[in-house]
Amino acid sequence: MTVGGDPQINALREMASNLRAQFDNMVERGPDLARQAREVTGAATSPDGLITVEVDARGQLTQLEIDPRIYRRPDSQELADTIVETTRAAAQDAQDKVVEVFEPIVGKDQMRSALTADPDKIVDDVNTHMGEIGRQYE
Repeated sequence: MTVGGDPQINALREMASNLRAQFDNMVERGPDLARQAREVTGAATSPDGLITVEVDARGQLTQLEIDPRIYRRPDSQELADTIVETTRAAAQDAQDKVVEVFEPIVGKDQMRSALTADPDKIVDDVNTHMGEIGRQYE
């Protein structure tokens, strides 16, 4: 939307208009994306297939399946280590999915650096940041 005049001013106006459109998109889509992020689960199975875990969007364990064959190897420390490693893999899976959910409004790198594994806090932080930017251009 160039209306004559100084090309730099017009470029700044266009940039401000684009930022406002991005902000409006975030405000409009943010609550739905937060809901989607809260519903994310991550899952992983140990390399030997004996341990399967599921975690919520925050990486908290919601389900643990232990194959009965585990009793053939009575090493409790190995079992504990396998559960921890598998849970970490599931938490990473959940985090990757949360990043994907927010990708339409927040870049992957930015999202990964800001990710606190709390979808509500993420949306609040994004809304606060974009609100500050939006007020600069009103």
